[in-house]
Amino acid sequence: MRKTIALAVAAVALAGCGALPGRQAGGGGEEKQPQTVAETTTEPPATAEATEAPPQETRAIASREADVSAGGQNGKARVDILGLKRQGRTLSLNWSITALDGKVNVHNGLGTATLDFTVSAVSLIDPVNAKRYRVARNGTGQDAKCVCSGTQGQFLEKGQTSTLYAVFAAPPADVTKINIEMPMIGVLTDVPIS
Repeated sequence: MRKTIALAVAAVALAGCGALPGRQAGGGGEEKQPQTVAETTTEPPATAEATEAPPQETRAIASREADVSAGGQNGKARVDILGLKRQGRTLSLNWSITALDGKVNVHNGLGTATLDFTVSAVSLIDPVNAKRYRVARNGTGQDAKCVCSGTQGQFLEKGQTSTLYAVFAAPPADVTKINIEMPMIGVLTDVPIS
């Protein structure tokens, strides 16, 4: 029964955002097709906790510590890669950065310029195909923003952590590990893609 309810909820959610095959996302006007879900199990009725999302996994799949310096602030930081997930034609990178000592300037230490308060300078390096992947942008012009975390005002003191993300174009499907280059931190090698 839990599976049936979960499938029904997923179907309704996907239909609502236009993500089901044969349906286009848009501003309405689509013809509604009846949805049927066949019951395949005989489990007891679902409780409220069956519809809650499972907790996010926070175990690091790769880590690196480095002495960092940016914007006149110096310290020691640790980066923990929390996820590198392929989703169709994109790859989502999630990580945390923790100040281990001193002060860590996340504010503009991971951007491409002094006034870039994002993580847009982070890149992926595909060693198999010798290709660099830059953070995705939401357009092509001067005003195109990165599809990534903003970092304005993030100056980490010892023990503080910031969780960040960036989206990239996915490398070919046969690439299962990739290197991650981060300003101030360096390169994390052979990070597995899930």
